[in-house]
Amino acid sequence: MAGEGPPRLESSGPPDGSASLSERRQALERWRAEGVDPFGGSLRPTHHTREIRDGFDALEGAAVVLAGRLMAVRRQGRAAFADVQDRDGRLQIFARRDRMGEEGFARFGRCEVGDLVAAAGTVMRTRAGEPSVEADRVELLAKALRPLPDKWHGLRDPEVRHRRRYLDLIANPPAKDLLLLRSRLVSFIRRFLDERGFIEVETPVLHTVASGAEARPFVTHHNALGTDLHLRIALELHLKRLIVGGLERVYEIGRVFRNEGVSTRHNPEFTMLECYQAYADYTDMMRLTEDLVTGAARELLGTTAVRWRGRDIELAAPWPRVSIADGLAARGLDLLGAAGDAEAAARARAAGLDVPEGATLGQAVEAAVDRLLMPDLVGPTFLIDHPVAVSPLARARRDAPHLAERFEWIVAGTEMANAFSELNDPDEQRRRFAQQAAERARGNDEAQALDADFLRALEHGMPPTGGLGLGVDRLAMLLGGAESIRDVIVFPHLRPDPPEAADAP
Repeated sequence: MAGEGPPRLESSGPPDGSASLSERRQALERWRAEGVDPFGGSLRPTHHTREIRDGFDALEGAAVVLAGRLMAVRRQGRAAFADVQDRDGRLQIFARRDRMGEEGFARFGRCEVGDLVAAAGTVMRTRAGEPSVEADRVELLAKALRPLPDKWHGLRDPEVRHRRRYLDLIANPPAKDLLLLRSRLVSFIRRFLDERGFIEVETPVLHTVASGAEARPFVTHHNALGTDLHLRIALELHLKRLIVGGLERVYEIGRVFRNEGVSTRHNPEFTMLECYQAYADYTDMMRLTEDLVTGAARELLGTTAVRWRGRDIELAAPWPRVSIADGLAARGLDLLGAAGDAEAAARARAAGLDVPEGATLGQAVEAAVDRLLMPDLVGPTFLIDHPVAVSPLARARRDAPHLAERFEWIVAGTEMANAFSELNDPDEQRRRFAQQAAERARGNDEAQALDADFLRALEHGMPPTGGLGLGVDRLAMLLGGAESIRDVIVFPHLRPDPPEAADAP
């Protein structure tokens, strides 16, 4: 998908292949003056471009209707050639005055690059060997009042591409391919989990308590209830309520919202897969993650070898498991053996890490992981055994109670997934929430809030459970070789257009 340049747009008109906005509006009025509705064509497509190309031998000589956007027009006296682009690609339209008649050919000649048209005619091959549709009739379906991007440079500015995604999809085939891959990925995930007995559910987007992750929420107000609500920052706690209710295997693919920064890896709203399996633990979630990702790669790409962020990556399982303690020890740093918060923070600062005064052991470990460990983890790796202090919803290891049965899946220095053996002791969960409240009181506005109803659910008994949260957008980036999360989100968040941009071409 990567590496293709933007398509060249050709026309017999101005150098950029399209007339100005004012000229196009004049053309619009001319159509109307002739009694033609420039937005009311009646022809409907019978075939798409790929069907005609792939089935050419069977379709040659058959009558078809092809509809799409004019991407190029080349006029040669009494004949004309035009490229029509639909959802599958492009196909050539061949028009002759003798066949279409004077009026029909003249009207076709006034269609411009960017217009939506339908051509009724016969499948044929030109003398140059190009599969085409020889038109009997071409009908204007929708007049384009704004020009397409410049034919030589296409649409390259990332800001413009993401802000005007409709133009990006028209002008840049790789952009459309990437979004189609994402769609196929979501379909694969659903099929993969359905086949393993998971049930897809939908849980509320508006929460009374923002919990389930360490993040700053968006806040809104419900007028009828007279209460503030939060856009969800995670799917976790409602899904685990369903485990308590006996569903045993549940999942949701849904939007979550975090009031945080924007970068090539972060968008204020993004798509998460969260799935929970009763009578399982984090080792089961490791195997599930390996099977899901390698299966997706093989189905969507035909290979488990990908290239991402300038590196060749092999996704075939099994993936190595690296404990945080061992990873830091290999770099000469022991934080988990520190006597307490102060000593851990001091050791981290001595190693050159930016750890603020008053930092906890957990915060020191997170800083060390981000700076020293993750950048070196190129191939898919399970980073395991995080401190309990930074894993408030995870069950502790029985042989090392200060560590959690938790992993992060890392690829090319990027966190792709987070999973654990779920904490199902309601008293311990209440104590962890109290610790989070103390963190919030010390100024950590991303600390988790206490969800009293979730604790009530745990008090009814939740079986041992393994849970996984995987970033769908980041997985699409990995499989599609995309450098920015904006490339795999159809309409990413951007700063608002300035008012004067509304009338810009």
